[in-house]
Amino acid sequence: MGAEYIVFGRAIPTYKLALATYALIGTPVVAMNMGKKEAPVAAIKAASQDEEAFIREFIRSAEDDQTKSV
Repeated sequence: MGAEYIVFGRAIPTYKLALATYALIGTPVVAMNMGKKEAPVAAIKAASQDEEAFIREFIRSAEDDQTKSV
């Protein structure tokens, strides 16, 4: 058939080694992505409460405009 490597005294075909490598690399990547939550909302760093209220209102109106245009 194809090439084989001797691992711990046993002949292992190269395609099985390739599949094992993909599994070893892919499993942690998939596991990390399954546990992801939504990104936290960025904190608004304003100098005063009036400025913070203005920024929040601006963001809310921009989101409303975006939903209306879609």
